[in-house]
Amino acid sequence: MADVFEPEWEFESDRPPFLFRVAAIGAQAGAQRLGASLYEIAPDGKVSPLHAHHANEELIIVVAGRPTLRTADGSQTLPVGSVVACPAGKGGAHSVENRTDEPVRVLIVSTMLYPDVVEHLETGVIVALTAPPGRMGVDDIGLAFSRENAIDPAAGPPET
Repeated sequence: MADVFEPEWEFESDRPPFLFRVAAIGAQAGAQRLGASLYEIAPDGKVSPLHAHHANEELIIVVAGRPTLRTADGSQTLPVGSVVACPAGKGGAHSVENRTDEPVRVLIVSTMLYPDVVEHLETGVIVALTAPPGRMGVDDIGLAFSRENAIDPAAGPPET
């Protein structure tokens, strides 16, 4: 069993602007096909860049504080209890930030469809994943590359 009010934190990022800690609540509760990650975001921190998942849908639930949700359409402050759907694809692009002086907590529930391609909309970085980050095995792939440095798959293998 897991607890969103007294979680077992598993990872902490202190690399500005990514200032958060996370507990894999879904995995702790025994879920296998559904992800649920509780993030506590420090003041002036965020969880990720503005991004879109091309395979997974996410649901953001505000547990504490007043986080800011950024989408391709702009930003809005969310009150406790807010639930926001982020469908797969660019239409569901999002980033969760903390622009307040107190920590905020959000529970992000996700389908667990892999492989997934994650697109960082502002930087052009593409992330290809065959398993969730932090849960990859030796045969899994987790690669990030710049769209401008990508090889066109229709052009065949690169010259060596």
